[in-house]
Amino acid sequence: MWVEIICGVVIYKLLWRFFLNDSDKFPRLDSGDSRLCFLVADRFEKVYGGKAYVGLRIPDADSGSRQSIDAVLVTEREMIVIAVRNFGGYVEVGKDRTWICRGTDKVKGSTCRSGLCAETVRQTEILKSYLERRGVTLPQEHFRARVVLPNPYCRVSPSIYSVPEVITHDKWSDLKPEGRSGFPLWIKHAFRGGKGDSPDGIYQKLQFILSTAPMWDRLELMGDKVILGEFLEFKGKQEDLQSLQNLKRSKVSQFVVQKSLRTSASERKEITVKESTEVIFQPLQSRKVVRCKLSKIVSLSLSA
Repeated sequence: MWVEIICGVVIYKLLWRFFLNDSDKFPRLDSGDSRLCFLVADRFEKVYGGKAYVGLRIPDADSGSRQSIDAVLVTEREMIVIAVRNFGGYVEVGKDRTWICRGTDKVKGSTCRSGLCAETVRQTEILKSYLERRGVTLPQEHFRARVVLPNPYCRVSPSIYSVPEVITHDKWSDLKPEGRSGFPLWIKHAFRGGKGDSPDGIYQKLQFILSTAPMWDRLELMGDKVILGEFLEFKGKQEDLQSLQNLKRSKVSQFVVQKSLRTSASERKEITVKESTEVIFQPLQSRKVVRCKLSKIVSLSLSA
């Protein structure tokens, strides 16, 4: 009897490892790791084509603040606003229309509207308004919202599962582009007063707008860990800090750490500091700041 049980456990682990385990696609990530957003964005690019932009901070004219958007995919036919939720338990809709995750992961719920995360719906409206302010007017039907729940340990209630905009882990493996007949919407709706612009020109304009839109700072650590958030300051020896403080954030787009700290902008400049110098970084959705020594950092990308 014990031999049969042991054999059964061994067979189960083998099957899990070779057929069911998705750890290569979605490794277990802590709350401060933003790699999941990049993995999801990469998959959307492969399935739908186009270009994905991760970690956007789109200015909201109504509130005067910036709206954080996990990812936006721009294709020749549509724009997809993507919200990524790393829920690891059972997710259901509460009485006040909030998403409640019950399980080992203590994750705050997100407000829903008509079965879809209202936060994502609101993001599409803010993005549409932002594009208009920068000279591109698109119809509402051109925008789509998707809420991705890629964690294999996430289970959702039937009311959430039935919403087509929600992509759970089992739907993720079968993700396919949705067929749309007719010409791209670029042809029907061009710039405001820009009738002479070609579809390719409009597509390139949208890519330029999003590539120059405000984004969260990005901290890349050794071990393929990426953290989105806000760079606060450097900590270290006074002589090292004096060299770094002379650098203006508006003139630096990226710090690349090799044997020395090298800034990357329109022109490169090398600055040598001690490896003990620390970067103080505030991750998204976290109250705790991260302190990382330069010896553990691959790069630090700053948004203007």
